[in-house]
Amino acid sequence: MTAPLYQYPHKTLLGRVVAKQRILAQVRATAKLRERLRDDVAQITWHAKLAHGTLNLPGTFEVPELQVFVITLKRDDLHRDVLRAIDRAIPFPILFELHGGRGIRVTAAYKRPSQADPSKWVLDDHYASSDWQPAETPRQQLPTAIDLKQLYQQLLRSLLPSPAHEGEALPDQLERLRALEALKKDADKLDKRLRNEKQFNRKVEINAELRSIREKIADYDT
Repeated sequence: MTAPLYQYPHKTLLGRVVAKQRILAQVRATAKLRERLRDDVAQITWHAKLAHGTLNLPGTFEVPELQVFVITLKRDDLHRDVLRAIDRAIPFPILFELHGGRGIRVTAAYKRPSQADPSKWVLDDHYASSDWQPAETPRQQLPTAIDLKQLYQQLLRSLLPSPAHEGEALPDQLERLRALEALKKDADKLDKRLRNEKQFNRKVEINAELRSIREKIADYDT
């Protein structure tokens, strides 16, 4: 999906290079993660800090600050394990811009303080992402928001594959989209089985199951 590229106000810009070793020191780094950081990432830049002092928007308990990281790639794309490592190392929500030969892709995972221990952060498994866009794509101003939580939710929602239902909270929208994704995977598997099945009776059974799943998909998607 195509999501807007945003122009971050001058006061928010930092442009600080983040050493890969700093990330590795904060997480349990596997050999594969070290390899991906070395071979896939040219540079990690803390591009912007969206906070009350830089954006004049009040922070909240859930989003005291919002960080923007630019990752310059050596290859065509980046494994989400690298994004998860950076997210785990930095105790604030992060919006990532991946810059590479294919252009720019924006991606983020929903991140919030743990209810059990507010000093710890809970990171969603699902990364919402835009399509690759040309680097010269015009950038837009940030959306209007009353605080950083609302801004964060708007930025995240711009990366999701379908809009929220009326009155739907972000966590509920994410849960619905996860369920929808799982149903679509199940439908693809059943469709493949249906095409390969030779017995008529089994075809009827599989087709009935596939029809039921597609009805559920329609319910989730509308």
